[in-house]
Amino acid sequence: MITDELMQTASEYPVVTIVGPRQSGKTTLVQMAFPDKPYLSLEDPDIRMTAEEDPRGFFLQFPDGAVLDEIQRLPILLSYLQGIVDAAQRPGQFILTGSHQPQLHEAISQSLAGRTALLTLWPFSLPELRCYKQEWTPYELIVRGAFPRTHEKNLGSRRFFNNYVQTYVERDVRALIQLRDLSQFQKFLLLLAGRTGQLLNYASLSNDVGVSSTTIRNWISVLKASHILFELPPYFQNIGKRVIKSSKIYFSDTGLVSFLLGIHNATQAARDPLRGSLYENLVITEIIKSACNKGIRPELYFFRDSHGVEVDLLIREGGTLYPVEIKSAATFSPEFVRGIERFRQCSQEQCATGAVLYDGTQSLLFHDVDSSNPLDADDLWHRLTAQ
Repeated sequence: MITDELMQTASEYPVVTIVGPRQSGKTTLVQMAFPDKPYLSLEDPDIRMTAEEDPRGFFLQFPDGAVLDEIQRLPILLSYLQGIVDAAQRPGQFILTGSHQPQLHEAISQSLAGRTALLTLWPFSLPELRCYKQEWTPYELIVRGAFPRTHEKNLGSRRFFNNYVQTYVERDVRALIQLRDLSQFQKFLLLLAGRTGQLLNYASLSNDVGVSSTTIRNWISVLKASHILFELPPYFQNIGKRVIKSSKIYFSDTGLVSFLLGIHNATQAARDPLRGSLYENLVITEIIKSACNKGIRPELYFFRDSHGVEVDLLIREGGTLYPVEIKSAATFSPEFVRGIERFRQCSQEQCATGAVLYDGTQSLLFHDVDSSNPLDADDLWHRLTAQ
């Protein structure tokens, strides 16, 4: 779904950089989109050694550009790219992919500012998943996750995520920080999964894991940089002082959090005490994918005041706030719009009527708020921001 945006940006910028979680399909995407460009993976030790020992000689082999996969393995190459693309002044010369780790982000900011378009590739969106199965229940999606290989190869999700945690998550963490006790980090991951969709409390996690709050912050920072987690910040501009100012934490793929929680089938997911949080996680990631596939970097927040009034999601787009409530219930309740109405009353910014996304079959209008099933839309971003 991001292919059109990729081709458009490649026609405008000399470098396009695609970042995202490992196994989200970056390599497949660039090879399909640019089949005539030389493809070089910096995970290959021979290629990496050649490029590291003689960067200028390495690039002389590819006067028309190339695809450089896993660029975070050798970010120093970006300094050489700057001079090459400035001299050539040619759009779409180099296509880079990488896990957006701190070193890569810093190198891109310093060397390629203004020269590269930055796209984020998430695992499959719902429209893409429908190529493998037309009808999905939310709890099937929650457990199966959206990583391409699990669907393309019909892999068992339990085995896939077990390998994913060991091969990518733990390896990336070890590469970025001095991890002395892997068992503590594994415990941290499990506890974090149990806090999906909840306010992030560093002190509580620190006490439960048995490490310092600083260590917890570092671990979360690494997981965010590797696109395993993302934070939803609170909205408190022009509202007042009695609002919550801690972020909420979510996983980039619900299949991973389900695996960590020991949820291995849709029936389990539908009955789990965390089903509401998992459903919320699923819907928010679909909204983000819908935006990112258009090249939009979404501005997303949540709202909660000291009285417990909450809006699950606030989208800021075009100077307007769009409040969204997300419920796993199959039956609509007037209570679903209470938080939206409260927020509209206290917000001083331009605010749309809002929407409720719930697991029901009826689409209806209540107090000017649209309510519908999020899985019925192929483009959630457009549906929510077209009010």
